[in-house]
Amino acid sequence: MASDGAGPRVEAFLEMMSAERGASANTIAAYRRDLADLALFMKPKGRAADEADIELLRAYLADLHRRGLVARSAARRLSALRQFYRFLLTEGVRADDPTHTLDAPRLGRLLPKYLGEEEVGAILDASRRRAGVAGLRAVALMEVLYATGLRVSELVGLPAAAVAREQRVLIVRGKGGKERMVPLGEPARIAVADWLAVREPRASKWLFPGSGRSGHFTRSSFARLLADLAAEAGISAARVSPHVLRHSFASHLLAHGADLRSVQQMLGHADIATTQIYTHVLDARLRSLVTQHHPLAKKAG
Repeated sequence: MASDGAGPRVEAFLEMMSAERGASANTIAAYRRDLADLALFMKPKGRAADEADIELLRAYLADLHRRGLVARSAARRLSALRQFYRFLLTEGVRADDPTHTLDAPRLGRLLPKYLGEEEVGAILDASRRRAGVAGLRAVALMEVLYATGLRVSELVGLPAAAVAREQRVLIVRGKGGKERMVPLGEPARIAVADWLAVREPRASKWLFPGSGRSGHFTRSSFARLLADLAAEAGISAARVSPHVLRHSFASHLLAHGADLRSVQQMLGHADIATTQIYTHVLDARLRSLVTQHHPLAKKAG
């Protein structure tokens, strides 16, 4: 009879992911949920999560499909399982990796949702119409986000030192503690300077202080602010999120001639394949260039 789950081994795996791979707290929490779900599936079969074979894992993936889990979420779940079993193999707990020959669920190509340049401009204008200290903070948050394409956690967690001495480049600590440099344009620098002039408490180490446990403005507070600004700009809040603004940043850069590698570095993507979701913009720009400039292109009219 199998033991009651793989708790200690799961904990050892999560500790390794945190200490050696620099996985974020959100990633660790997601892996914990994924492995707990697998353990629940395995328990009636008298097996612990770390004792699954390939047939049981295929049955588990089929069960996820029956439960209505979309292919993208199932693929992410399988990725977590692959890392868990590779860890067990490396540690000598298992002699094999049962995920080695498993096929990931087929994924459709999802294009990123993004706003047009005029729509982003309307949201920025809405932030500028806000009065007082809260208005200056709203402008600084929005200008920095659109100028840099930061993840919302990176934005609200910016230290005040990141913009010291009116520097033209932000040093951002992203996923896994990796640092990257992101240019900061003049409108964002002006907005930050205006905000720093009124920011309280002045002694806070955070660029955007907050009253919560973290000490800085929260992701949920920023999401609410963004939804309100979108509504004021006449844009459905359902179309707007911090990540949509990040997608908009990348899409607009590419539309204006930026190269994919530079956008990858600014977004903090470890693999350029992640950045390639934006190639729909490049495809449109290339078609436009051919239509306008190729000597054999036929122009209507």
